[in-house]
Amino acid sequence: MRTLAEIGSILESDQSTSAEGLLVLGEEILEHWVLAKDLIPTDDKKEGFRLLALHKQGSKGDASFNACRETCRELLYHYNLITMEPKHSEILQRLQMMGLITSHLFYFVAGKLENAQLGEFCCSSKNVRAKNDLSAR
Repeated sequence: MRTLAEIGSILESDQSTSAEGLLVLGEEILEHWVLAKDLIPTDDKKEGFRLLALHKQGSKGDASFNACRETCRELLYHYNLITMEPKHSEILQRLQMMGLITSHLFYFVAGKLENAQLGEFCCSSKNVRAKNDLSAR
């Protein structure tokens, strides 16, 4: 398994251009979260994907981790689009979108590893906005 720094470098440089490669990066990102919780990353699958099983494992006991559930599902949606129609006219756009989604998952998990409260409030939360408004003055 690659380090989070290595994963971040790959995502920033667009080195992983395949759907399979991006899916593997997503799994590795969640493996880091599961390991940080002193658990052994599962090899199980949920709904046919290890990514969802890793997410389920990582969210036990931490409801705020559910904030990335839809990101995982969107990553798999684009994976399915790409693998089911590899000759689609928008394949490059789909790969780019999958890369952006994988990056989003990376930034969420990396941020959550630094600040456990990340994800408890969405960006439109009044409490979060109020803190930002006060610091801007």
